[in-house]
Amino acid sequence: MVVVVVVFVASRIELNDYVLTPGVAQPVNVLIHVPHQDAHRVEAGVYLTDVSLARVSLLDYLPDLLAPNSQLVPSDELLGPGTSPDELVAQGYLEMAQAQAAAKAAALRTLGYVVPEHDGGAVVFSVAPGSPAAGALRVGQIVTAVDGRAVTTSCGLIRALHDDVPGQRVRLTVERTTLSPTGALRPGQLASLVITLARRPSAISGQSQCPGVRGPSKAYLGVAVETQQDFRFPLPISIDTSGIGGPSAGLALTLGILDVLGGGDLTGGHRVAATGTIDPSGAVGDVGGVPQKTVAVEEAGATDFLVPPQEYRAAMTKATPSLHVYAVSSLGQALQVLRRLGGKLEKPSSGR
Repeated sequence: MVVVVVVFVASRIELNDYVLTPGVAQPVNVLIHVPHQDAHRVEAGVYLTDVSLARVSLLDYLPDLLAPNSQLVPSDELLGPGTSPDELVAQGYLEMAQAQAAAKAAALRTLGYVVPEHDGGAVVFSVAPGSPAAGALRVGQIVTAVDGRAVTTSCGLIRALHDDVPGQRVRLTVERTTLSPTGALRPGQLASLVITLARRPSAISGQSQCPGVRGPSKAYLGVAVETQQDFRFPLPISIDTSGIGGPSAGLALTLGILDVLGGGDLTGGHRVAATGTIDPSGAVGDVGGVPQKTVAVEEAGATDFLVPPQEYRAAMTKATPSLHVYAVSSLGQALQVLRRLGGKLEKPSSGR
């Protein structure tokens, strides 16, 4: 009985670590929905791969540490200062929404479509606990004005607040967007919030690399922000990535869209997995958890795996001889690899 109680208690004690384990690799084309007249049947296609992330309990610490395909990550390294586990989930969905938008833009531009974009404000990425913004702002909401002056970028928000002093009240115009587990950033109503700024904590430098901003700020709002990029897409594309967060599916989503819209034979009959962030210009960025993703790719029967150059060695630590790993730093390089595998990309002849 004592042993049972000890095991139960140990299973309930959470440590300051998370464990990464292999997730699943799944076809991307079934997640992508485009107008029927623009869609093509995909034979083999591109695979998206992810990792599973869980908090480590005292009971599971040793098994997780010794498991060959697991990786323990300290919570401070994963969450960053002042980020709660709940906020981490919201950040993941925000990053997925951004990845979907960038993937659509990069894919459609590759196909010859014109995709206009503009800066839509300063989107909140994190809110510091106990800060003036805590309880007023949430991850994914977009600040569009300060005291009636329009804000279109993250630097615009920083410049607008830079000369303010502690105790000063500022009026923020905020779009109350919401984040969906499917990776959608849903527009919301505009709200006017009055927030009293605090004194900048000594642990925060207050320095900024934004043009036109000199010296540290005096006052403190307590948010980390990014520039919200808004696109006008020439045709509707929806992607259902339910329960998947983070930006690392960007490359796979881009290739999946190209496959569905560009003839359905992008991989030349191969099962090709991909991981890496994407930006609207087609640049591929670094991601984490690649060893665990490589295991998932192998289990799904993929024969080829596209990864960012920084992660090539990590992928090779788990790749068997039956899996060919390619390092790509851009969408163009990824398409070159697929062409060598026999893949084809058909550009639409009209509708651009």
